[in-house]
Amino acid sequence: MERKVVVLGTGGTIAGTSDVAGANVGYTAGQIGVAQLMAAVPGLEQAAGGALEAEQIAQIDSKDMGFEVWARLAQRCALHLADPLVAGIVITHGTDTLEETAWLLANLLDATRPVVLTCAMRPATALAPDGPQNLLDAVALATEPTAHGVLMVAAGVVHGAREVAKVHPLRLDAFDSGDTGPLGWVEDGRLRWAHGRAPQPVAPRHAGLLPALGRSPWPRVEIILSHAGSDGALVDWLVQGGARGIVVAATGNGTLHQALERALERAVAAGVQVRVASRCPLGRMLDLHDAPWQDAGGLSPVKARVSLLLELMQGA
Repeated sequence: MERKVVVLGTGGTIAGTSDVAGANVGYTAGQIGVAQLMAAVPGLEQAAGGALEAEQIAQIDSKDMGFEVWARLAQRCALHLADPLVAGIVITHGTDTLEETAWLLANLLDATRPVVLTCAMRPATALAPDGPQNLLDAVALATEPTAHGVLMVAAGVVHGAREVAKVHPLRLDAFDSGDTGPLGWVEDGRLRWAHGRAPQPVAPRHAGLLPALGRSPWPRVEIILSHAGSDGALVDWLVQGGARGIVVAATGNGTLHQALERALERAVAAGVQVRVASRCPLGRMLDLHDAPWQDAGGLSPVKARVSLLLELMQGA
């Protein structure tokens, strides 16, 4: 039977519209269904090399992404990956929280075939929307025989789930992979790996959570920023409010304001899990030694929060 690419829609700018003809900003995200998006892209079926299947998972602005949509998306991905006729999955997503969703899926899915997130910085009604080309590139990537795992493509650049981050609020090439660089590029419908080969597959750390995901409340995990004048009051308030985890976006090489550090020590004594990441956008802080908490393993604060959420759920 013919293999297929499944396109899962979640909304976002790629599905956005504006009342002002040709406007790039001032639009409403998540207005156009994924099937309609696909129908507007010439050559999409040819890029798929077979059948295309559309499924609407959600229709939201990704700034409003929440646990319910995450659970539904992850479980639908797992279901489609279990189908041997599925060559790959494409997810249309808003840009604002795309990196968090990508890292969540990378930790949950045994993606021996590609799961590709894509997006747009301009709405579908813009004078020159970027969504159609990004969707076309994502389908091409989803059918690439050497590709696997959770990937992201926009503006022709392929990124991995661990490294990708939104680094600009407006420009079309708004995503970057920091010091590691991109995994590759989609050029005229063909994939070129950055180092001449696909990256090594990484087993998901929390695949066992998938069957029961969403049946019980997700633990409360929040992000705190260390800054000049920090007093730790927010940490104490979070502990009193039942937070089970706190991620700290620390200065420099994991340094913390002394008042914030004392508050975090109180949180640890109360049984709260603490992870420390750097608020620096480039580089990786050195491993922490002789600290009552763990470092984030090089993850950004938002991805460290995703990891801690899953660790707490796994432990429970």
